[in-house]
Amino acid sequence: MKKVLIICYYWPPAGGPGVQRWLNFVRFLPEFNIEPIVFVPENADYPLEDLSFLDEVPDHVRVIKHPIFEPYKLASVFSKSKTKQISKGIISAKKQSLSEKIMLWIRGNLFIPDARVFWVNPSVKYLENFIAEEQIETIITTGPPHSIHLIGLKLKQKLKLKWIADFRDPWTNIGYHSELKLTNFAKKKHLQLEQKVLNKADEIITTSFTTKKEFQAITKKPIEVITNGYLNSKSAHAILNKNFTLSHIGSLLSGRNPKILWKAIGELLAENTNFKSCFKLQLAGAVSNEVLAAIKAAGINDNLEVLGYVSHEEALALQQSSQVLLLIEIDSEKTKGIIPGKLFEYMAANRPILAFGPEGWDVEQILKETQTGFYFGYSEKEKIKQAILSYYESYKTGNLYVNSTNINKYHRKSLTEHLASVI
Repeated sequence: MKKVLIICYYWPPAGGPGVQRWLNFVRFLPEFNIEPIVFVPENADYPLEDLSFLDEVPDHVRVIKHPIFEPYKLASVFSKSKTKQISKGIISAKKQSLSEKIMLWIRGNLFIPDARVFWVNPSVKYLENFIAEEQIETIITTGPPHSIHLIGLKLKQKLKLKWIADFRDPWTNIGYHSELKLTNFAKKKHLQLEQKVLNKADEIITTSFTTKKEFQAITKKPIEVITNGYLNSKSAHAILNKNFTLSHIGSLLSGRNPKILWKAIGELLAENTNFKSCFKLQLAGAVSNEVLAAIKAAGINDNLEVLGYVSHEEALALQQSSQVLLLIEIDSEKTKGIIPGKLFEYMAANRPILAFGPEGWDVEQILKETQTGFYFGYSEKEKIKQAILSYYESYKTGNLYVNSTNINKYHRKSLTEHLASVI
């Protein structure tokens, strides 16, 4: 059985979608004659934790750990809540305090490419001997945080091995990059590191078609698109809601705020008393104050339920019990290649999906291919109202469901088979 070393930052008990990709890959890799060994931080300061993920780590996976220095722990002395928000990627575009501006400047200009950069050199030193002792010939780095790719870069320079760089999100083209108050020196350094990683890795994996296209302008190295996916995991606690619920599961950052959707819902509530009596907007996960203010301004507060962060198991139950699922992305050219991991769990939940994002979003292609829902831009209020009303009419007659197709290719095992062929 071939050994492969997977170097990652997010691992149980970390919560959020960044954990699930490789937690599920390592589950199935042995079925393709590959033994995964996972290298993670020993004392990471995760912005979110989900202890339920610990039970999902397969018994056959060997996990090795090495200490990490986390600057966010020091920054939390000054502002714990702001530090956690920045660590999660929740960056307020308005009314930033002086301490928040200072933390963003430090994050963007002193910690390049990110605040986990202090783990790079100690990890390289530790892994040099480990790789030799275990006779490992292939390593995989997965980011963000993209400092993890620098571990792969340095190991590639020192050792004879195959290096695969997995990009769950873009690097310099990710939406929040421009909010980090970067100096010209920092911008140049980020670009240099990105270019070096893309050209020194033997193979590159992206999770979206747009990111692949962007990277092809930087490197001639082979690039494979392996999206995130789903497992067949029906929740025992999932009972379809009696209310007409539109649910969003996951973080709603300041920029991920479709005011046109909130306005459409607000108008429907004002125009239709029957609709108002059974409608509920359900939000699970971190929600920025700007989003909550926009929802309140649209007149939805009486029909709003904010649940906060929920475990993965609870998230699955919510997805399967909701009448309609909301998928929301920032309306920006830089987010066209962001395919949220929850899209695939939404698809497996077999509930209709309403997606809101930028023009040319990769998600639109997948929704059409699988017939699992509809995509809308940020300026299509009347179409949004019509879609919600159509779903509402089906809900009233007990006929709200989807007839999906071609979703098997997004099962975690099928995706792992693709990964195994790359390895």
